[in-house]
Amino acid sequence: MGERWWERGVIYHAYVRSFADSNRDGIGDLPGLTGRLDHLERLGVDAVWLSPTFPSPNADWGYDCADYLDVHPDLGTLADLERLIVEAGRRGIRVLLDLVPNHTSDAHPWFRDPAKRDWYVWRDPAPDGSPPNNWKAAFGGPAWTLDPERGQYYLHNFLPQQPDLDWWNEDVRAAFDEILRFWLERGVAGFRIDVAHALVFDRELRDNPPARPTESPAWARVGQWPKYSIGLPEAVEIHRRWRRIAAEVEPEGLLLGETYVRELDELVPYYGSGDGLQLCMNFAFLHAPFAAEELAAVVGETERLLPAGACPVWHGSSHDDPRFPTRWCDGDEDAIRCALVALLSLRGTCILYQGDEIGMEAVPVPRERERDMAGRDPCRTPVVWDDVDGAGFTEPGVEPWLPVGDRSRNVAAQRDDPDSILSLTRDLIAMRRHRGLLTGAYEQVEAPAGVWAFRREGGALVALNLGGRPARIDGVAGAIVIGTRRDRDGEPLAGRLELGPREAVVATLS
Repeated sequence: MGERWWERGVIYHAYVRSFADSNRDGIGDLPGLTGRLDHLERLGVDAVWLSPTFPSPNADWGYDCADYLDVHPDLGTLADLERLIVEAGRRGIRVLLDLVPNHTSDAHPWFRDPAKRDWYVWRDPAPDGSPPNNWKAAFGGPAWTLDPERGQYYLHNFLPQQPDLDWWNEDVRAAFDEILRFWLERGVAGFRIDVAHALVFDRELRDNPPARPTESPAWARVGQWPKYSIGLPEAVEIHRRWRRIAAEVEPEGLLLGETYVRELDELVPYYGSGDGLQLCMNFAFLHAPFAAEELAAVVGETERLLPAGACPVWHGSSHDDPRFPTRWCDGDEDAIRCALVALLSLRGTCILYQGDEIGMEAVPVPRERERDMAGRDPCRTPVVWDDVDGAGFTEPGVEPWLPVGDRSRNVAAQRDDPDSILSLTRDLIAMRRHRGLLTGAYEQVEAPAGVWAFRREGGALVALNLGGRPARIDGVAGAIVIGTRRDRDGEPLAGRLELGPREAVVATLS
């Protein structure tokens, strides 16, 4: 099998509500995104993953879907989405939709349809009237809510407004077969699968044990390891079924899984035997400290554990997790540049979240402007396109749905500045796409404390000094191709590589 597009691809994650507002209502929308596709084309990304576009009451901002075959009116129409797919395709950009199969909204017609009662998870109360077991929801509180009319509890691993579907039910599986086909036939290149590791629950409803030290932040807060409520291996059988559907179109549709597990040995099974998810998001990497030894350890273990032919995935920010320019880098531009070199030089797929390419930071949101019940608003604020009122996201005088942050780092100011973070990002992506240096296997190289260095089989040496002191790597002959200090681009290396604090380079070896 030849190289598939995502194996060196860059996927751009667009949180549509905060990308670009076309109709002056303060909410980003699909026409707004279409109008900004030239930015993504110039950036050089291979695909754009859209945050949920389906109709939703927005209890969880689109992750509570009320109709899998339409578009939320806040974001546009089905025709707008089809136009986006066409216009993106003209620019060589694929479109991925965010599919939420673990649960629906309680406003979905399925939930109140008596004929589909067994599409959800209903259970009788315990003898004392309490929930059937001890399962907690990811957002806190019991994972069961009593329906007084029915006298039974329904399962919701997230909000009560997000009842879980019963994936043991063949009718549920068949319904999603058709949902996938509906979108693939309309030109969608694939799906990011929300909580792809979830789906299947323990039929015996055994109690969950206490949280382990390695739980995700959400489950650590809840204090429980969702051993029996989420993450059962039978989910892989569903993924395999979807792969067969993805293979019905040419080229094959992509399944990118949100596999929110922190132990790498728990991540690997979701790739299946080459017939599971093609891509599995690596949250052990995202949650690693921004230090050379820790990041190198996660990458090395990932490469060791992945089966032959599997493609790793790297990302540092998302709509759920604090932006890496703040969380990893504390706003330091040198550190931000180093992070981008790492993300875009590793083997496999890179996901950039909107704003990563300009070093956009998390934005403090005043209590009176908060929208999200889980405190994720700071990573969902509008993209800063320009240093003007409305930030180029919306028209001046229009209040955006979430506040705009610091406008000093913006697309317009960085677009034509060769020393900007945006130019560095663009040049790194171009090198991935058009040169062979960053191809082939990953091999870590011995380096001083605080330095992470690795070779790529295509001929690149990547070195990142994430420490606070200068560092040197001996035995390096070649030239710097791209550095975080752009005045070093093209600099010959005659036996050693000197790096300042928080400096990174991609070099070619002679």
